Amino acid sequence: MSTGSLTLIVFAAIAAQVIVFVLIGFRRRKRQYRDLEARMNEPQESVEQQPATSNIAPIVSPEVAEKTPLAWQGFKDFTVQRRVMEDAAESICSFYLTPVDGQPLPSFKPGQFLTFKLQISDSVSGETKSVVRCYSLSDSPQPDYYRVSIKRVPPPAKQPDLPPGCSSNYFHDHVQEGMKLSVKAPSGHFYLMEAEPLPIVLVGGGIGITPMVSIANTLLGSGSSREIWLFYGVRSSADHAMKEHLEKLQQAHANFHLHVCYSRPGENDEEGVDYQHQGHVDLNRLRLTLQLKRHQFYICGPRAMMESLVPALETWGVATDDIYYESFGPATLPKHKKAKPRVSKTTEAQQAITVTFSKSGKTVTWDPDAESLLELAEDNGIEVDSGCRAGSCGSCQTALESGEVDYNQDPDADVEAGHCLLCISKPKSDLTLTA
Repeated sequence: MSTGSLTLIVFAAIAAQVIVFVLIGFRRRKRQYRDLEARMNEPQESVEQQPATSNIAPIVSPEVAEKTPLAWQGFKDFTVQRRVMEDAAESICSFYLTPVDGQPLPSFKPGQFLTFKLQISDSVSGETKSVVRCYSLSDSPQPDYYRVSIKRVPPPAKQPDLPPGCSSNYFHDHVQEGMKLSVKAPSGHFYLMEAEPLPIVLVGGGIGITPMVSIANTLLGSGSSREIWLFYGVRSSADHAMKEHLEKLQQAHANFHLHVCYSRPGENDEEGVDYQHQGHVDLNRLRLTLQLKRHQFYICGPRAMMESLVPALETWGVATDDIYYESFGPATLPKHKKAKPRVSKTTEAQQAITVTFSKSGKTVTWDPDAESLLELAEDNGIEVDSGCRAGSCGSCQTALESGEVDYNQDPDADVEAGHCLLCISKPKSDLTLTA
């Protein structure tokens, strides 16, 4: 056999092997593609099957968002799909809500809340009354469910004879899986500013952790590389909500830094394991932990924490525009008063407006520094029902007997004719209110 013939045979063998490998690779790729296509066509895991504190899901994609309907008007029926206790003391319960009509849910801005209309029977009179309350969303936006996490509110420690929180105890004691609830679309003016590239500091006190979890889940679920510092203040491990979930976030994301503060650690609570710091979340803790550079702060907690921390941040040199905050419960931190130009007594007399609360029998002079009529009422010892304090829930709606009001912003709640929302309104003239 000649050298030329042998060379041709060798080349032919090599070519045959190459063709065989190509065919095998092609068939393998084709099989992988079919397997992937089959998995994509499988039905997705239902909300009921998802673990309560699973790793965060990605935020809704732009393609899904385009198909997501706009927020609905008024109240819409939702089913309680699942209840999950979130702390050792079982004082915080998460409620997973799915729409009765089965339609995809509109997205929301992490930090916003849902408004509920509850029909609650009075334990004394037996009469059923309609109660409107707002609760922060505690997860990232999902197309098929919303989640709120609600803390049971006991009677005040110094006044044990007073009744416990009406709506929170109703949720814990009466709202079971399969029950239907009337819910307004997500709303609220406290939410994540996603366009900002700054590192963010999330501060949650007690149940104020819920909007912070929504913000953290959303950012981390989207793959954001922003530095996130979460400071969470509670009394002890008994009150520590979503402990496992928060620890998993820290393990999975190098840009997420968790700092838990226990003010009253229990005997079995171990520093460095259950919590990182003893004491409250205060300015000193932030200064010792954060680098000296610009951050964006989001704060939600009880009034005592807000009244100390927010002014302290400004004193530290944090710009007011970099501080976003919201109080939970019946009190909201008043906005800081800006110095106003001094005016003569004659001008003050000419501009004085009186506000009469007919039910309380009080007439007071409107304080131009007051943020709202609700704040004026509370400063003068006049009790008014309130919930969101952002014009969304309608709890502070009050009959307007005479006079006119200006709104600080457009109300989200439906306001009846001849009524006003005290939480976002100021008087244009002398007023008489039924309160």
